[in-house]
Amino acid sequence: MAKVTLVFAVLLVLLGEAGYLCTGSIHPTALIPTWFGLALGLCGSMALSPKEGRRKLFMHISVTIALLGCIGTSVEIIRSTFVAHAAGKPLDTIAMYSKQALAFLLLVYVILCVRSFKAARRARKV
Repeated sequence: MAKVTLVFAVLLVLLGEAGYLCTGSIHPTALIPTWFGLALGLCGSMALSPKEGRRKLFMHISVTIALLGCIGTSVEIIRSTFVAHAAGKPLDTIAMYSKQALAFLLLVYVILCVRSFKAARRARKV
């Protein structure tokens, strides 16, 4: 699962960089997915350890980061939609797509981690 974490880390870094470049490199908040990617990349690289305890610790830290990021991003999507509609302004489509992609990638990662954790627990019981 650590290698999957590194794949998602790369995807998030690429998403952040693409969002930043698509906004004309003006909005530094477009780099938020990059920070999530770097955090997951750090945890993923630390989870490559042969020690089971260390691997479990860093995988649980990474899935916690992803879950909090997914919840926070989903709340931000809803909040920014309501604010734009209340102000009568159109949504910033690049920002909205970037937020949706971030939430989706983090949600998929959390689901994969939960499935992996359940499978590992079942394997220990047998």
